[in-house]
Amino acid sequence: MQELSGGGAAEGYAAGRNPGTVGELGEFGLIRELTSRLTSTPAVRVGPGDDAAVVAAPDRRVVATTDILLEGRHFRRDWSTAYDVGRKAAAQNLSDIAAMGASPTALLLGLVVPAELPANWPTELMDGIRDEAAVASAAVVGGDTARGETITVSITALGDLRNREPVTRSGALPGDTVAVTGWLGWSAAGHAVLSRGFRSPRAFVEAHRRPEPPYHAGPAAAELGATAMIDVSDGLVADLGHIARASRVRIDVKSSELDIPAQMHDIGQAVGVDPLQWVLTGGEDHAIVATFPGGRKLPARWRRIGEVLAPAVRPQVTVDGAAWARAGGWDHFGDE
Repeated sequence: MQELSGGGAAEGYAAGRNPGTVGELGEFGLIRELTSRLTSTPAVRVGPGDDAAVVAAPDRRVVATTDILLEGRHFRRDWSTAYDVGRKAAAQNLSDIAAMGASPTALLLGLVVPAELPANWPTELMDGIRDEAAVASAAVVGGDTARGETITVSITALGDLRNREPVTRSGALPGDTVAVTGWLGWSAAGHAVLSRGFRSPRAFVEAHRRPEPPYHAGPAAAELGATAMIDVSDGLVADLGHIARASRVRIDVKSSELDIPAQMHDIGQAVGVDPLQWVLTGGEDHAIVATFPGGRKLPARWRRIGEVLAPAVRPQVTVDGAAWARAGGWDHFGDE
């Protein structure tokens, strides 16, 4: 891992018993269980089992990102299976790689679990991470495990630019078109459903449990001249705000061009929330939003949602020409 390398089996596991908890499985038994579930790709030259992994980087530049999921803050076991958490943990990191215009290659897992956790939870988590990595043509190549009181899942993702320049947040120019690919507001709507004790509409609940980032779209947008790009993890307005500040521009979103499905309207009516709030400020969909030179035909599956303008006073994001006054967007150190 790279410490995901089992040098031996814990007593009890080696004796052939079927341990019910991580503590009964033991560190090396856990490591062996996790690594036995992994697959590889041609980019992996040395995988789990050594002091460190070796991953091919033909471009000679490595794109890297990391993120943490903490039980009770980022996921709940009564809402999501371990497999769901694994898919989500991998997706949110792989999406960051794609939003740089890079192709994902590898993941590293840092896992903290309590000893009394059922032994099948981390193995199902690994299945989810492995399967989501495979969707993006990447592989899990190592990591580490530790004992702790709260389940903590930390993922580091690596990617390759394949001779493209990275698409950063700082390249948007006045006159550019703002476009998005993927879903907006679905995860937030699913969270609202789950918060009220329901499990349907299923599509929105599943969007919260297992986001489906459009991994292919990032590199494709880079090839087609995207000037700035970011994945929507903290909310559309908040994440476009990062582009606005880095590029020193104003970004105006047109609410009439945002896609709000009829079922999202139904959920909003049922829970007393304007669905536009979810679309503009709901995070964890991991759609990708980018700016493209004005007048250029957008790539397939991208839809225009606004424009880049010169800043009137300061860099900011507006909606239909006005500042978005309602609270929203994710802040890890903000109020719950």
